Amino acid sequence: TQYSSEYMDVEVLRDGKRYNLHFEKGENIGGLKAEPYTGRQTGTRIRWKPDLEVFTDIAIPREYYTDVLKRQAVVNPGVEFLLRDQQEKGFAEETFCYQNGIRDYCEELAGENPLTPVQYWTGERTGRDREDKEDYRVKLGVALCFSNRVNITEYYHNSSFLEHGGSPERAVKVALVNQIDAWLKNNNKYLKNESKISFQDVQDCLVLVTNCFSTIGCFENQTKKSVNSKFTQDAMTAFFKEQLQVWFIENKQEADKASEQILVNKRARESAEKTKSSVKKKLSGSIDIANRVQKFVDCRSRDASVRELYIVEGDSALG
Repeated sequence: TQYSSEYMDVEVLRDGKRYNLHFEKGENIGGLKAEPYTGRQTGTRIRWKPDLEVFTDIAIPREYYTDVLKRQAVVNPGVEFLLRDQQEKGFAEETFCYQNGIRDYCEELAGENPLTPVQYWTGERTGRDREDKEDYRVKLGVALCFSNRVNITEYYHNSSFLEHGGSPERAVKVALVNQIDAWLKNNNKYLKNESKISFQDVQDCLVLVTNCFSTIGCFENQTKKSVNSKFTQDAMTAFFKEQLQVWFIENKQEADKASEQILVNKRARESAEKTKSSVKKKLSGSIDIANRVQKFVDCRSRDASVRELYIVEGDSALG
């Protein structure tokens, strides 16, 4: 058969058969072909050449492939990914493999001498997003440590890198702030009348990678850059809280190191915000009517269309 110059061929080896598919212009040509296969190898092989009428830019940088394969190696422990890049003098090869998955990757991100050793936790939960939905299983995995030199958080779900996070990110924020705040209170780490920590204070010294799999997909859209699932979020939140509580109780020295660094981050942030506010007030003092008119209170909104001058009688009404 004479094919066009732009195509995609798919070969699948499974269940004792060899399946073949051929596509042109997005259409399947010739249907699904199957023949007996007695070999032991299984898997899928795809060969394709882009259609310039559809893909106007086909200059895909090598970094794209290295990034994709590295992330796949991270979330599939022990699986080796080989990139062969054809060049003038043969093929340049690069291998990606993480024997212990996100645990090894988290150690790589943290580098030498993190504040705490990398912790790796796994679990499984079953539930549903709504009463009218069916149950599904979620396999949870997280690797984390604290560092005073590096901060990075990455989330993965069903082997996809969640660039925009979604449910896993929300779960991490709630669980870490809740549990670490409780630890600080119970161990009298806060100063008198000191405000509560924020997730930013935790994130500034956090190295964390989550890797979850669910039997029902819950991605927000086709790009799979975010997960939106109530059950996944609730399950992960409870799981993180439980694991953090046990870790801190059993490893007080590590908990102290992490909590003290978080407090340093918090106090540095508040000091910077106070300085910024003071400088801003000083610079804008000459044009801010609130600084020049006694008992003048500025309204909260910055939207000029909803601001008005409201005149009242007495301090009570002014409040």
